Amino acid sequence: MSEKITTCLWFDSQAEEAAEYYVSIFDGGKIVDVARYGEGGPGPAGQAITVRFQLDGRTFTALNGGPAFTFTEAVSFVIDCASQEEVDRYWSALTDGGQESQCGWLKDRYGVSWQVVPSVLGQLIGGPDPDGAQRAMQAMLAMRKLDIAALQAAYDGA
Repeated sequence: MSEKITTCLWFDSQAEEAAEYYVSIFDGGKIVDVARYGEGGPGPAGQAITVRFQLDGRTFTALNGGPAFTFTEAVSFVIDCASQEEVDRYWSALTDGGQESQCGWLKDRYGVSWQVVPSVLGQLIGGPDPDGAQRAMQAMLAMRKLDIAALQAAYDGA
């Protein structure tokens, strides 16, 4: 079954490099196909025009479109993490050459924004104890990489 809606990421000239980087981070990630410029194309012969790749079963296209557009935080990819180990692994891989931000947000080395979020976060900042939820929210606002144990301790008032 083909996907009706997929994501296209516009890169200056690093589409293939970025796609290879992303598939190396996510288990089961794979390059699906690469279309390359031929002789006389607008790009150097042999350079990728587009690279289709999959992450966790979702299809993306990386496009070498030139320097006209760059990424902003207005669009980000959210990674739902079941454990602190998963949070740590994705955070480490995606901040390598990138930039940490706050509240679980980061920009990778290509300027793409990601949110590395533990699955339990919604239960803590939206939990049935409004005081605990507020404490967890305040703890999250002070963090860069999210720390599940610290968020839970804040919720619990420990």
